[in-house]
Amino acid sequence: MMKKELPKIVFATNNPHKLEEARAVASDYLEILSLSEIGCHDDIPETAETLEGNALIKAHWVKDRYGYDCFADDTGLMVAALKGAPGVYSARYAGPECSPQDNIDLLLKNLKDVTDRDAKFATVIALIKDGKEHVFTGEVEGTIATEPHGEGGFGYDPIFIAKESGMAFAEMTQAAKNEISHRGRAMRKFMKFICQ
Repeated sequence: MMKKELPKIVFATNNPHKLEEARAVASDYLEILSLSEIGCHDDIPETAETLEGNALIKAHWVKDRYGYDCFADDTGLMVAALKGAPGVYSARYAGPECSPQDNIDLLLKNLKDVTDRDAKFATVIALIKDGKEHVFTGEVEGTIATEPHGEGGFGYDPIFIAKESGMAFAEMTQAAKNEISHRGRAMRKFMKFICQ
């Protein structure tokens, strides 16, 4: 029996970890194409002051220049004691050419001797489909650890302790993380909409 061809959509990301997480959630319903698979090697600007704004910039960039229906996400880690920082600047918190480890080191330094370590992760997914914009959000509450834990995940996962699991995202399996993560929640809303 021939395998049913799934609808195709582009995910405007160059982050292989994000792509892997999204494909894990969508694999039975959608074929998610990466930017490189459609020949897009642009350095898409992220100049908005909000997660939603950046997600929409990326989705429109692909639709306008390459013609594909597309979704994009932007994610931020908001730390209460830092007035919501790093927020929209989470990926480049320690500077434009920083590594994830640089970001973690700076965040832990900025929280040295701080007792209120409450934080939340938020993801906004923007979808451009059939000429219309749609936005889906997901959040997860947690705290920032005083040191990294676990070997998995990416970004701030080694220091973000999810309240629902009591574990750092980097200590959880991808399936367990997807169940409660900000991106997993936003992706399920996105999938519910796209599969209706």
